[in-house]
Amino acid sequence: MKKKTLLIGALGLASMLASHAFAQHAVTFTTEAYPPLTYREPDGTYRGAGIEQVGAMMRNASIPFTMEIMPWARAIALAETQPMHCVFAAARTPEREQKFKWVTPLNVDRNFLVRNAQSAVRAETMDEAKRYTIGTHRADYTESLLRERGFPTVDLSADFAFTLNKLLEQRIDMMPMSESAFEKLREDGKPLEKVILFSEQQLGIACNRDMPDQMIERMQDGLDTLIRDKRQDAILEQYGVRPLRWWAR
Repeated sequence: MKKKTLLIGALGLASMLASHAFAQHAVTFTTEAYPPLTYREPDGTYRGAGIEQVGAMMRNASIPFTMEIMPWARAIALAETQPMHCVFAAARTPEREQKFKWVTPLNVDRNFLVRNAQSAVRAETMDEAKRYTIGTHRADYTESLLRERGFPTVDLSADFAFTLNKLLEQRIDMMPMSESAFEKLREDGKPLEKVILFSEQQLGIACNRDMPDQMIERMQDGLDTLIRDKRQDAILEQYGVRPLRWWAR
């Protein structure tokens, strides 16, 4: 009995020490401006379905954190190279799988090639789409996917907003865009039209490989609680994003 008491006490002390260690090391989250998942209000406040989920997850896990919106190439590079850094919402692709430790899912989304509704661009197949100039932003998974699929003319920009402006000004013909972002931009009056389905992917949090496994587990537990309590669905629907149950049909 005494040995059992000592073991329980030791486990409790280890848990307390781990919690204290986490409290001393805040996780830095980087992301890009990509409404409705992540964006900055005019007053500087961060909003979006991804922002809300990550904040709730970290509060569930009792781990301090900070967030910063920046160009995607820098955001994902920091998560890959800097300890205690994570990036979201990252597409979980085979190419990225071993580069990070993952906490998922924040969302499942489809990606379409999108055109300016005022342009004459037309394509019904991927081969037909290859005749056009396709824009995307550096280090996004769509850049790799475009090259893997043999698109000959890929125009790169610093971030999503720059690529979108090029499309609206008809300096590029099409760009890959998540369905949730497309729907938000259409609601905002942007003249955009879907051309062809490009991909379907799970989005999540990609953390530096040196992140302690126990911290990753606590973050995953925090996200799982969000999903189990239906709060994830409520957050996604609040921002006009299809909840995960839609994809399970």
